Amino acid sequence: MKKQLINKSMEELKIRPYKPKDAETIVGWIKDERALRKWSSDRYGAYPITAGDINYKYLECNGDCEEPDNFYPMTAVDANGPVGHLILRYTNEAKTVIRLGFIIVDDSKRGMGYGKRMIQMAVRYAFDMLKAEKITLGVFDNNPSAYYCYKAVGFREIPMEQELVFEILGEKWKCIELEVNRE
Repeated sequence: MKKQLINKSMEELKIRPYKPKDAETIVGWIKDERALRKWSSDRYGAYPITAGDINYKYLECNGDCEEPDNFYPMTAVDANGPVGHLILRYTNEAKTVIRLGFIIVDDSKRGMGYGKRMIQMAVRYAFDMLKAEKITLGVFDNNPSAYYCYKAVGFREIPMEQELVFEILGEKWKCIELEVNRE
């Protein structure tokens, strides 16, 4: 019975533009500073963050993007409300490359396919609606479940001349760059 409910919920899964009220739900999924940093790296200052912090970054600062029309925060929802969140943003002037970021799934729904489905929908949106030719993202090597989720969607590692390493929580976190191209 539980599997049938999950399958029905997955069938109803949609992504829609972010709404300011989503921030309260999103901060509830960030249980500790380690989770915050896996989600946002160094993009937020101190832990914990608030709904106001997210809304300020998204609504007042355009997601830290300089260009006015290149930042698209999205929320994945099912019949019961938000289950995931991510942002899309153009990274080049020609608007052919989209970067996914701030990817998070409700911690009670992880491992059930919600993240994979949300990423698949975001990829389709980026290619079909935003006319991207390539989509990139970064994932820390200490987040294997996210890494394998992205690989399952079709992302491939980008060979890097130099490793991207961040100093986070007194540790060295390697960032793995991934991409998928329009077919």
